Formats: sequence, C-alpha cells, structure tokens
Amino acid sequence: MSDGDYDYLIKFLALGDSGVGKTSFLYQYTDTKFNSKFITTVGIDFREKRVVYKSTNPDGPSGRGQKIHMQLWDTAGQERFRSLTTAFFRDAMGFLLLFDLTNEQSFLNVRNWMSQLQIHAYCESPDVVLCGNKCDLSDQRAVREDEVRELAEKYGIPYFETSAANGQNVNQAVDVLLDLIMKRMERCVDKSWIPDGTVRVNGPTNADLSEGSDRSKCAC
Repeated sequence: MSDGDYDYLIKFLALGDSGVGKTSFLYQYTDTKFNSKFITTVGIDFREKRVVYKSTNPDGPSGRGQKIHMQLWDTAGQERFRSLTTAFFRDAMGFLLLFDLTNEQSFLNVRNWMSQLQIHAYCESPDVVLCGNKCDLSDQRAVREDEVRELAEKYGIPYFETSAANGQNVNQAVDVLLDLIMKRMERCVDKSWIPDGTVRVNGPTNADLSEGSDRSKCAC
C-alpha cells in the first residue's frame, strides 16, 4: 500500500501502568522486534502499520479486503501524565489495556484504567482487549490466570496472555481488537462516535458500512 492508499484510519490506544511493556508490545507488533532496554514513554508516542481486513461477519460488507492504516498510540503510564493521556481517549476507537503478569499491583490497577475509559472514551462500553504481558517470565509470575479471566468476564472483554519479548499472542490481541472495531462500525447506524478522518473519501461510505447490518444502534 502506498502512503495514501487505504480505506480506514483506525486509532488504537495502549494503556496500563508504567513498565508493563506497552512500548515493547507495540514495537513487537509493528516491527517484529524486541528491545530489552526499558525506555519510559514521556507523554504520547505512536507507531503505524498497514493491514488488510476481511470481515468475519457473514452479514458484513463482502468483496475485497478493507485496507486499514493503523495508528497505535503509546501512552505514558505515570500519574503525572494522566491528564495528557486521557485527552487522547475520545479520539481512539479501541484500547489495548496491558498489565504485567509479574507485578500484581499493575493487575489491581486494571479496574482504575477501566473506570478512566468509562469516563473519557467515546462511550461507556468501548472496545477493549486486556493483555497480561510478560507471560514468558513464568518463574516470576505473580497473577493467577483464573483471577484475570474472572475480571475480564466481569467487564465482558477478551483476554490474552502476551509476550512482547517473543511475540506470543501479540498479533492475535491486536487482530481481535481490530475485528471488534470493524464489526461495531458495520452494525451501527449512528456514526457520530466515529472520529473525523476515519473513513477515507475514496473508501466505503457510511451506507456501505451499515449495509446488511441489523440496523441496531451502536452498542455504547
């Protein structure tokens, strides 16, 4: 795909405490590389990737795959940057919420991050994928899988155990989030939640997005 050749611009936001591996996770997804040197994100940074999406929904648009330009925003986890990062919540269409499987406090703070999302995101039930990162460090694990799955079930969100170091489930987590977003756009008649610039002029129209949908309102 050339620079301007895409149908959708989709913005994802990576959230979680400082040190859980958000930057390494995104770098692994976009570049298939891992940098063991920890560098604290200051404010906001982002990475980009192009993918082709084909709907898994039999009622969704058929034909050629949709060309997606993904912006993956990397947020600082420290409290002093919180007012800055929450300002980006409303423009994001999906959220990767990460915690560190070797750090119990980062898991306990997942509830706080979910509360922030319910306040600042485009709706009270945005699309979120929960990622327990650093699953490769099994000998240092401090969070039980059943605890996490219980919390994910409570919020009704998918859960993956990921490793930015070896790439385990990194692509799968992002793919699931993209699928949730595209299906939300397909089924929603009310498009007011979609940020300006998401749909390219040369891409599908709003009518195309809702064609074949169940005509229900956005599940926000």
